Amino acid sequence: MPDIPRIVLHNNDTAPMARWLRDAHPQAAFRECHSYDALPALIDDFRPEVVYSVRFAGTPGFPRDALFGPRGPRWIANGGAGTDHYGIWDPEKTTVTNAAGVAAGMMAEYVFGGFLHFTLDIPGLNTDKAARVWTPRMVTPLAGKTLLIAGLGHTGQAVAKRAKAFGMRVLGTRANPQPMEDVDEVHTADDLGDLLPRADFIAVSTPLTPATRGLIGADEIAGMKPGVILADVSRGGVVDQTALHAALKAGRVAAAVLDVFEIEPLPPTSPLWALENVIISPHCSSVYEDWEKASFDLFLKNLGHWMRGDALVNVVDPKRGY
Repeated sequence: MPDIPRIVLHNNDTAPMARWLRDAHPQAAFRECHSYDALPALIDDFRPEVVYSVRFAGTPGFPRDALFGPRGPRWIANGGAGTDHYGIWDPEKTTVTNAAGVAAGMMAEYVFGGFLHFTLDIPGLNTDKAARVWTPRMVTPLAGKTLLIAGLGHTGQAVAKRAKAFGMRVLGTRANPQPMEDVDEVHTADDLGDLLPRADFIAVSTPLTPATRGLIGADEIAGMKPGVILADVSRGGVVDQTALHAALKAGRVAAAVLDVFEIEPLPPTSPLWALENVIISPHCSSVYEDWEKASFDLFLKNLGHWMRGDALVNVVDPKRGY
């Protein structure tokens, strides 16, 4: 039987992961770490070959230098999809994998939950309910509307599949355009500016990379169709939230569903909190009851590949960020 590498489990709560690892590999030598501050010393002392890590306390203070330092692991299994908190690394020295896809369906449901919140006028209905008044209202169908998906990765494809169930026309962008199921038109990211005026709804699901930082800025927001509804489940920094706030306040963008922010946690002083046409959630669109198990199952599958010398799945290209 192949040797099991030394492993560090890095999360704010590693108890379930430790149990799953013991169940799969009873002889595994591993350590648990529950903070950013403690990880450098643990890596220096234990010298793990593999670290399974979750970005559980935001990006500031994340111990990337220890992970990629001289005593860092050869493989980092990122528990989530985004890897922007790792910066740029040398793939010849360190392999990084992610858990892209394990929460794609849930994130797509979040996107449409947000869209429906506004198209069904849930805020107005709640206002009438609180006032105990019977006011005739009009709801808006999704069928026949155009959805633009910025980023046709796992999440974008899951969004497209659900959009088709609602009878929507789907446009999308990706780095390497090719025909895709459930997408009527696939374009490059360079075509985004031409696509924005056509969209009634926009879902942003691209990773944060140097190329996508500020992808949707003031000019792009100004070019959107009046009355558009936008959902952002990418990473803070892809959408210029200052420009978005101005457009939301002016009513040029009808509503926004925001799960990611340039600064997380979103500061109490942010003007976004005061807007009634915005849904704010604490970066939780991918957090559901079984997401940690799904992510760790992918890690265990990859661990088997590693022990057999087979290729890992979901290897991240540091230049592309996914």
